[in-house]
Amino acid sequence: MTENDMTKDFIPVRIAVLTVSDSRDAAQDRSGDTLAARIEAAGHHLACRRILRDERDQIATQLRAWCADPAIDAVISTGGTGLTGRDVTVEAHRDVYEKEIDAFGTLFAIISMNKIGTSAVQSRATAGVAQGTYLFALPGSPGACKDAWDEILAPQLDYRHEPCNFVEIMPRLEEHKQRK
Repeated sequence: MTENDMTKDFIPVRIAVLTVSDSRDAAQDRSGDTLAARIEAAGHHLACRRILRDERDQIATQLRAWCADPAIDAVISTGGTGLTGRDVTVEAHRDVYEKEIDAFGTLFAIISMNKIGTSAVQSRATAGVAQGTYLFALPGSPGACKDAWDEILAPQLDYRHEPCNFVEIMPRLEEHKQRK
């Protein structure tokens, strides 16, 4: 089973939060609020926060900008992962990914299945890496954000998490660029 090695120092991760919605503004962004609160409570840094409409090009442009920013280690988006015509967050993420973290969506579906039953089949949560930055796309509900953070992201973004975690491999995400 997994556990934290408390002999290691905690390493805070700089995380940007992107809410994708055609209808929400900052006052109504409960999912973004859920993520921001959990990020800060865990000891990480909320590097930036934005709300964008469900526009594939705009989402991909924002993701690329944050991936190019050395002050951001990870991006978590919420919203736009469903099946309707306006749900384009997954496609925007995949436009940016260099590598997809395939098991993220699978693990999220398992966790969701335990909470919401077969309705979990409608989620297209995804994750990947681009320019040495982790990208996570979560559904737009506060419950889904809570579940993804508490059960996947909090442990994986904690350097002390054993047997392995995302933080310990961050320095190696772009090692292919150093090869000759």
